[in-house]
Amino acid sequence: MDQPLAPTVWITGASSGIGAALAQEWGSRGARIVLSGRDEGRLDAVAANISTDTLTLPFDVRDEQAMLEATTTAIDWSGGIDVFVANAGVSQRSRAIDTDMSVYREIIDIDLISQIAATQALLPHMVGRGSGKFVYISSVAGKVGIPMRTGYCAAKFGLIGYADALRAELSQSGVDVHVIAPGSIATGVSRNALTADGTARGTSDAAIDNGIAADAAARIMIDAVTAGQREIIVAEGVEEAIGEMRRTPDELLDQVAGMVAAGYMDNMDAQA
Repeated sequence: MDQPLAPTVWITGASSGIGAALAQEWGSRGARIVLSGRDEGRLDAVAANISTDTLTLPFDVRDEQAMLEATTTAIDWSGGIDVFVANAGVSQRSRAIDTDMSVYREIIDIDLISQIAATQALLPHMVGRGSGKFVYISSVAGKVGIPMRTGYCAAKFGLIGYADALRAELSQSGVDVHVIAPGSIATGVSRNALTADGTARGTSDAAIDNGIAADAAARIMIDAVTAGQREIIVAEGVEEAIGEMRRTPDELLDQVAGMVAAGYMDNMDAQA
């Protein structure tokens, strides 16, 4: 009897940090990995540490045409995408009063709009197959407003809202939606964060440097996705307490999904 193909996991923002750690951990579990990000050399370096089949698809998530072409390539390479991880993103470290509007537009474009565009491109494929998982890397800052991250919080709150609504819509389709809200993870996120004029901060901070190791966080995240958890908080200390305080109850997620099962969307379409 033929063995089933290993699942294919496509990760954006895979050249470093959480994305690279997720790629390596999923690869260690036998998944085939598609790696995307802007820097082909760094993607190749991540791929070199993965023992399973890998495909590197470098592109800027803001380039919608490149993203659409990458979607076709990824599906053709693997025969189907089983898990899509929307991880590409950029953080912020600036006071709202000082921040140029171009910085807000850039953060929201990268952290929210581009993730929605990538999802929309993959939706027909996953829904047509009747299976798959969308995994959105939001943040504890997508659950509660954190100073000096107004644009980042706006984008990450928005990503959770989109994911929650999408989960309800897809609840009868066989396609799952997971939201991950990390706290401080030891990555370059603070160093790469945008300042008031849009330049990279260039320095890290103690909370990030002393945060959860990226490989440990990746294991927690993948275990939770595999277990079917819909909202996954990966944090410690005060950050964990904040995340848990603002956790969306499973009962509420079930209630909204129940509206779809009861014909809410069909009724809305009939009234259009």
